[in-house]
Amino acid sequence: MPMPSALFPDLENAGVLITGGASGIGAALVEGFAAQKAKVAFIDIDRPAAEALVDRLASAAHKPLFVHADLSDIEATRRAVTSAGETLGDIRAVINNAAWDDRRDFEDLTEDYWQKSHDINLRPAVFVTQAALPYMRKAGGGSVINFSSIAYLLNMGEFPAYATAKAGIIGVTKSLAGRLGRENIRVNAVMPGMVLTERQKQLWVSDDAATAFLDRQALKFSLVAEDMIGPCLYLASDCSRAVSAQTMIVDGGCM
Repeated sequence: MPMPSALFPDLENAGVLITGGASGIGAALVEGFAAQKAKVAFIDIDRPAAEALVDRLASAAHKPLFVHADLSDIEATRRAVTSAGETLGDIRAVINNAAWDDRRDFEDLTEDYWQKSHDINLRPAVFVTQAALPYMRKAGGGSVINFSSIAYLLNMGEFPAYATAKAGIIGVTKSLAGRLGRENIRVNAVMPGMVLTERQKQLWVSDDAATAFLDRQALKFSLVAEDMIGPCLYLASDCSRAVSAQTMIVDGGCM
């Protein structure tokens, strides 16, 4: 799918930090912001996929910077954000995209599994943003974009830990918007619907299930990772300078 054709001149040379940028939606965002000539850094645990992405985008105006870290390790995450911030110089936008959409039935939940889900799906949105704050102040403000999911609104019983974390993202977004607005930092959430990444197709979503889900959507095409680029470009840019504490649902008209 082609990149969005719209240009956002204010994003040229802007520092952008993306979590979970090696694959799926995150990789699409890295490419989308690189196409805007932003200075993109991304954090991921998957070194081979990340390095392949960097090689593929080597001809961009600013070659993306990959920083390796396990986002469930807060100290390692802080070091990764600091490394990215020092290299970029400042950070204009933080996109907390990383997620682990594993499935486990309620009766099979364990304390360790519940904690692992929240360590990946919820905590990094707080501590990545916290670590990036000095670099956003240096930029004079900016935008934090947190990824939630419509899954927690659909009574989907397959992933109670994931759904709870994604509901928590909305609470974090509202609270941080109230705190950081005084520093000219906007905080919003993006809430995707069913996005057919390679991971989704390999692990969870059959062709029949994808087709059936279209019955719930107003738009009769399956969403792909690139469909998340435009909303994030808008929320990161000055076009949305008056938008904060909001949740943008990007689900093809399912909700």
